[in-house]
Amino acid sequence: MRCNFVKSAAASAVAAALAVSGIVLGAASAQAETAPTLNVVALGDSYGSGTGAGDYLDGTGVTNGCWRSANSYSETLVAGLRAAGRQVTFTNATCSGAATSDLRREFKGAPPQLDALRSDTGLVFLSIGTNDIDFAAYGGLCIASDCSGAATQDELAKLPAMGQNVATLLSDIKARSPRARIVLTGYGSQLTAGENAADVPLDPICGPAYFTSQERIDGNQVSRALDLTLRRTARQAGVTFVSPYINSVDLDPAFAGHSLCESTEPYYRGFDALAPGQEGQEAVLHLNKTGQATLAGLVARRLHFGAEAQLA
Repeated sequence: MRCNFVKSAAASAVAAALAVSGIVLGAASAQAETAPTLNVVALGDSYGSGTGAGDYLDGTGVTNGCWRSANSYSETLVAGLRAAGRQVTFTNATCSGAATSDLRREFKGAPPQLDALRSDTGLVFLSIGTNDIDFAAYGGLCIASDCSGAATQDELAKLPAMGQNVATLLSDIKARSPRARIVLTGYGSQLTAGENAADVPLDPICGPAYFTSQERIDGNQVSRALDLTLRRTARQAGVTFVSPYINSVDLDPAFAGHSLCESTEPYYRGFDALAPGQEGQEAVLHLNKTGQATLAGLVARRLHFGAEAQLA
C-alpha cells in the first residue's frame, strides 16, 4: 500500500515539474498514445539507486544491498511518464557502492549493470563517480577525524582519473545503446559551507564535534570540483548533464538553501539515518526523498518531458 502511495506521489511530483516547464500533460498524453514504447535503463551508484530515500525495492534495502528506492529520481521520472500516458519499459540496475568498473561485472550478487542495455534502449539515467574517488570514506574522515588540508588535496587529485573512467564508461554505454539519450546526474552539496543556521532544529550531524568550519569549506571545494569534472566529461562526450549545481559554483535555486545545517528543509540525510529502523551509515550524506524528487524535477525540465519527439 505504501509503495503505491509513493508512486502516486512521485507521478504527481513529475507532473508538477512538467507543468512548471510549460508542458501540457493533456497534449503529452495524446502524443504518447501513438509514440513507440520508450525503453529506459537506470545505471549507477547510491545516488542513482536512491539510498536514503526510503521504500526500497525487491529486498534491496538490506545490509550490503543495492538500496534501490521507489523514490529515486529515475523511478520518479518513469512514474511521471507513465502517468502522462507514455508506454515505458524500465530496468533499474543501480546499486549502492558501485564504481565505474563495477558496472561491467557482477556486483553484490547482481549481474553487470551494463547488461541491462539493449540496442533499442532510448534513455539512460546514470549516476556515477563518487566511489571512484572514495568519497564516502572522505566524508567519514570528516566526521570522525579531520578531512581538511592534505586529505582534501588527495581527494581532488583523484578527480582526473575519475573523469577518464566516466568517459570510458559513457563510450561503452553508447556502443551498447547507440540510439539512447544519456543523462548523467551530479551530486550537489551535502553540507553548508557556512555556519549552522541559527534558531532552527538541526540534524545531530551539524554538531561542532563533527565538521569544523574549515572542513565545511574544504568539503564543498571537493563537491564543486567533482561536479565540474562530471560536467566537463559529459560535455566532451556529448551527453546531457543535470546537477543540483547550475555551474559547479552556484546551486540551482531548487537546491539552494537545502544542504544540511541550513535554515530550510534539508535534501540530504544526516545522522537521522543512524536511528533505529533507519538505513544506517550507508544513507548518511545522501539525498532524501524530497531531494530525489527535486532532482527528478530538474531532469524533467531539462529533457522537456512531454515533447515526445525528443524521447522517441
